[in-house]
Amino acid sequence: MSIAIALDGPAGAGKSSIAKRVAKALDYIYVDTGALYRTIGLSATRNSVAPEDENAVKNLLSKITVDLTFNEKGEQIVLLDSEDVSGLIRTPEASMMASKISAVPIVRAYLLDLQRNMAKTHNVIMDGRDIGTVVLPDAQVKIFLTASPEARAERRYKELVEKGMDVKYDDILNDVITRDYNDTHRKTAPLKPAEGCVMIDTTELDFEQSVEKIISVIKENI
Repeated sequence: MSIAIALDGPAGAGKSSIAKRVAKALDYIYVDTGALYRTIGLSATRNSVAPEDENAVKNLLSKITVDLTFNEKGEQIVLLDSEDVSGLIRTPEASMMASKISAVPIVRAYLLDLQRNMAKTHNVIMDGRDIGTVVLPDAQVKIFLTASPEARAERRYKELVEKGMDVKYDDILNDVITRDYNDTHRKTAPLKPAEGCVMIDTTELDFEQSVEKIISVIKENI
């Protein structure tokens, strides 16, 4: 029987980078569900489809294919119509579009089976906004990872600057606050801690401490 770890939390909490490290340490498959929404958001942007236009979104979904694969290092590769878009979906613009597109019920339904099938066939650590509440409600371990908006914005700012991007801290902080509001107030699968989850606040923890904390929680609960 496969083991599923659900890791939820707000934007910029470090879920992806932490989950990657934890998955490697435990020899699990890491599934970045946010990348799936970013990919659909990228397609919507390319095709001038507004998230508010559900008919247009439905038509878009009928024409595209979104797949996850893994390279020889076990790293996740995201494919949009067979194109590797793993790098293209990591901009602030893609992040905001993902927040909007993820609020559309038909988009969440479209991706649900793909996410659940991954957990049926692999030991996974899956991160997102509604993994413990909707996608994998029976996950053996559920964790809600958070940090203050300021701490999350500072981390994202440093990450983007290191990549050579011209960004401003205040803009990123505003994006974080806006995403928090959008994610917690959407009608479909709003961001909230799952029942029985372990709450972890990393505001005062560095990356390695956060990784160690999560590994400890997982080992205590499986």
